Amino acid sequence: MTGGTVAAIGARTSVCGLALAGVDVLVADDPDAVRHAWRTLPGTVGLVILTAEAAEALGAEAMAPGPSRPLTVVMPS
Repeated sequence: MTGGTVAAIGARTSVCGLALAGVDVLVADDPDAVRHAWRTLPGTVGLVILTAEAAEALGAEAMAPGPSRPLTVVMPS
């Protein structure tokens, strides 16, 4: 996957500032909301920024490489 948009998933206080840089912010304040946001990411997303808590909620699913998965990074806690 090349190009695409950037999305961030996590608690409001951790990800809202990223909207100022043009990141699509998906507020997810609990593990169920994180998993829902992950499952419903648009196909145009090429990079996902996760809070440490969001990454923990997703487990290995978010970090597993694959041609149809976006690049995923975890914000330091």
